[in-house]
Amino acid sequence: MMTIPESHTVIQVPLDDFVTMINNFCKKQSDGVLSESGISLTSWIRVLMSKNPGRTVSMVVIDIEKYFKSQNSKCQKKYREAVLGEEKDAGLEGGQKKRRKKDDIKQLPNVSRVQVEEALVDLQLHTGVQVRFLSTWKDFTDFITMSTKSVAEAPFKRERENTGFTFCLESEWSGGHKVDRAGNGLLQVWKRQIQQLNRVSPDMASAILSVYPSPQILVQAYARCKTEQEKVGLLADMLIRRGEGVTSTTRRVGPELSKRLYLLMTSSDAQQPLDSTV
Repeated sequence: MMTIPESHTVIQVPLDDFVTMINNFCKKQSDGVLSESGISLTSWIRVLMSKNPGRTVSMVVIDIEKYFKSQNSKCQKKYREAVLGEEKDAGLEGGQKKRRKKDDIKQLPNVSRVQVEEALVDLQLHTGVQVRFLSTWKDFTDFITMSTKSVAEAPFKRERENTGFTFCLESEWSGGHKVDRAGNGLLQVWKRQIQQLNRVSPDMASAILSVYPSPQILVQAYARCKTEQEKVGLLADMLIRRGEGVTSTTRRVGPELSKRLYLLMTSSDAQQPLDSTV
């Protein structure tokens, strides 16, 4: 069992124990009876969660495919022996008999993929715990690293989402765009500035750029408007085109985006929300 930040716990279950608990689950499903020494996967997790309340549990099992391949090989071997009559061979040496008996003791119960899936569904329904199957210990190490990083970053992501900003903070738009001395790239900077507004698609930004290719031209257009209402709705009826040919569609920018862009470009109040009424 390994604990990572924010009460998250990753449990690495040995393959032998995992298969045995799956087999116990199958016996209980078929017979309705489970021996005192047998415990199913769901029951085991319930005990762990009751002893560690408030924790989020993830389970990892390593190299289950090796088990399934081994089971398939055993089935094929038994089939060949039955066909060739090797099981009735009276000349089998005593040492071989002992070795086979010893190997049988070490054999794991035979469970199918379907039975594993049924047990996992029962586990998730009753506990909410999911199982991740990994191939190697390196994969397990990578999983722990990824999980730790993800959980550690979660508080910062939640804080960023709760900033109350009405514009998008995605790195693609906030990363800036290179502009050379000749001014090449300024159009993309202006487009990205528009797309920082919440719910503004590239098509919407391109429609605005087609009429107002720079912030200065848009500000000049606002200055020519005679009323405040005209300024707020300046962009509302502008058409946004999507696609080409017979499949193309059009729609308006709309009054909400028109108002937000107007506030962005003209408001002198640095604390004014862009979604507020004018």
